[in-house]
Amino acid sequence: MREEGLARAVDPVADPIESAEEVSLRPRRLAEFVGQSRLKEHLEIMLEAARRRDQPVDHLLFAGPPGLGKTSLAGIVANEVGAGLRITSGPALVRAGDLAAILTNVAEGDVLFVDEIHRLGRAVEEILYPAMEDFQLDIVLGKGPSARTIRLDLPRFTLVGATTRTGLITGPLRDRFGFVARLDYYDAGDLEEIIGRSARILELEIDPAGAAEIARRSRGTPRIANRLLKRVRDFAEVRSDGRVDLDVARRGLELFGVDDLGLDKVDRAILDAVCSRFGGGPVGLSTLAVSVGEETDTVEDVYEPFLLQLGLLMRTPRGRVATPQAWQHLGLVAPPHKLF
Repeated sequence: MREEGLARAVDPVADPIESAEEVSLRPRRLAEFVGQSRLKEHLEIMLEAARRRDQPVDHLLFAGPPGLGKTSLAGIVANEVGAGLRITSGPALVRAGDLAAILTNVAEGDVLFVDEIHRLGRAVEEILYPAMEDFQLDIVLGKGPSARTIRLDLPRFTLVGATTRTGLITGPLRDRFGFVARLDYYDAGDLEEIIGRSARILELEIDPAGAAEIARRSRGTPRIANRLLKRVRDFAEVRSDGRVDLDVARRGLELFGVDDLGLDKVDRAILDAVCSRFGGGPVGLSTLAVSVGEETDTVEDVYEPFLLQLGLLMRTPRGRVATPQAWQHLGLVAPPHKLF
């Protein structure tokens, strides 16, 4: 059963990770990728140089919050050089043999994409070092005093790693990547362009004001922008004439619980817990996570970054503290003893 799960992770064609519609919204070429202009320029140079030398692209590491395009960039790299793409993830590679099975099946020039690469086990990571540097695989045969190691030659391939937690990647692994890039949140203009492109693919009529409203509430994240666009499309088809304008966008987003700042139900629950239950804080991360029914990693990695970016929440040595803007956004009055 676990081997089948590993095969699904490695072979996206046999069992797509996302629906066909979601995959179709992904850009397939670098020219179609919107935003991250400096990163695109770097990749253009590296890809063109690899094509001229007729060699695989150097190993790449993309870091940044979820939904900014790390997986899309891995597919773009493979498409630009005409290579095959194999997909897996750090948690799926439990044993060294899991990675060995994948590496022995890659073809010359293939792109191997490892999502959440910071979650690789130490034994798996050790196997990866010679594969990245020398394109060789060390396999241990037997156990105990009679054990011996054989080294297999691998085709030259490109490893593309993605991580949301750069600090959890060990130094030796990070240093073996030829290019390390961090993806930043998108500005409203780039998100409007992404929404316009997705609307054309979905054959949805949307005016600039409607696109701007969705972009403004998308938390600087293309994945969220596309998700909100689909929900507004549903609202427009059921409650309106199918066309998305400013009024339809606002009413649709309000119905699906996305407020004026782009906060959803869980975001507001976190702020409400800090303000109403814990008097504005400080409150520990684990306590806060339990109070809203989420895992600590989810609160810290998914929800907190945007709340911090908006200045609604602060991290202090004693815990999380709500800012005056948080109280104001919730329509609450901060206690007089609170000093900011």
